[in-house]
Amino acid sequence: MFTFTRLSLARQFLLVSFLILLTGMLVIGAWVGRQIEIGVVNRTAAVTALYVDSFVAPHLQDLAHANRLDAAHLASLGSLLTGTPLGQRIVAFKVWGADGRILYSTNPALVGREFAISPELALAFAGEVHTEISDLTEPENEFERQQWSRLIETYAPVRVEGTSTIVAVSEFYQTSDDLEREARTAQVRSWLVVGVATLAMYVLLAGLVGRASNTILAQQSDLRDKVTQLTALLAQNEQLHDRVRRAAARTTALNERFLRRIATDLHDGPGQDLGLALLRIEALADVCAACAIAVARGRTVSQDFRTIQTALQSALSELREISAGLRLPEIGRLSLTETAERVVRGYEHKTGQRVTLTMSEVPSDAPLPFKIALYRLLQESLANSFRHAGGVGQRVTITGANELVVEIADAGPGFDPEAVTPDGRLGLVGMRERVEILGGTFAVESARGAGTVIRARLPLTMPEVDSE
Repeated sequence: MFTFTRLSLARQFLLVSFLILLTGMLVIGAWVGRQIEIGVVNRTAAVTALYVDSFVAPHLQDLAHANRLDAAHLASLGSLLTGTPLGQRIVAFKVWGADGRILYSTNPALVGREFAISPELALAFAGEVHTEISDLTEPENEFERQQWSRLIETYAPVRVEGTSTIVAVSEFYQTSDDLEREARTAQVRSWLVVGVATLAMYVLLAGLVGRASNTILAQQSDLRDKVTQLTALLAQNEQLHDRVRRAAARTTALNERFLRRIATDLHDGPGQDLGLALLRIEALADVCAACAIAVARGRTVSQDFRTIQTALQSALSELREISAGLRLPEIGRLSLTETAERVVRGYEHKTGQRVTLTMSEVPSDAPLPFKIALYRLLQESLANSFRHAGGVGQRVTITGANELVVEIADAGPGFDPEAVTPDGRLGLVGMRERVEILGGTFAVESARGAGTVIRARLPLTMPEVDSE
């Protein structure tokens, strides 16, 4: 089904402008035609009125001192209106007295009858010539109505010769055939002029709008092509971004495997060698416990063995702590809630501090990279708080469903984040990288004397990455 709104803007404009110009042409043409008709009527009536007055006025001068015409003048008027060219142009004639009485008429039945003075008759007695095309609806037109449907009706004042005194009003009727034919010819000409002018304007508008429309269509086509290209680029960028996030997730898992391998190598390599050396040193120390041979600075061999034993024990202890810190516990089968609880409870066990843990609307499971990031984030944040704030007022809050919001706060002395150099807080740098590499955000809020809040947001939309 055709609808206006489906058209292009150019076609809508051309259609609307055509309707506006057509309406304007009809209105202007009708107005011009009406003005031509009025002009032709007035011109014809004015000329005829002068013509009639020149012939009729001499026969009406007696009305200046009488209220009726004598028989001689009546006969003269009758012969004037029947046997002359004037009578051929005028189909009906009346002479009105000032009291509204008809003093003479080509229809004898009207002579002597009195009618109400019409506005047109009043204007004539006031000195104006009034002309109009009458539909013959007035009571005094009963004779004319029987023969004609429309006539040109003219009221002309009759004055006393040499003065401006009006003694009567002559009313005469002419057929409108010639007038209408002349007016119709003028109207047709005016319609042609208006139509040609309207058509010329419409053609010019159509040309201008067509050129503008072609330009707009070309620009729209270019814009659509650019939008298509931009959409393709955005889709490619989204795919690349997704690949980067997947690669980051795999990197996180690989880093943990690498750290686990280092921890295993430290435990199985240097750790085992140090353990064996420590056992042998202990055996030699027991054998040489009674040796009295002194070495440098008066120390006995037994004392030197004990010193080496102590150093080896310390090194083995530190090596085991480093290995334990590098190795991530098996958290692949744990939920996010269990992962957070494991970190917090392990920290409490090692430090003896109390941490307030609050969790709400936490999803039951998440991809492994996010579990690793959560574990390391909590581990490093709590350790930093213990180191720099003594673990005072520590609390952990975890909320969210599609987005995990993690807050680690303490009531310690705080610090100025703006004053910290990039390498002054390696723990903060590492935590930020872990969060941001998974598409999250990381922020630190702190001030001197106001404690510290670490806030991280992690979108849980990364697909699972194999942890084997």
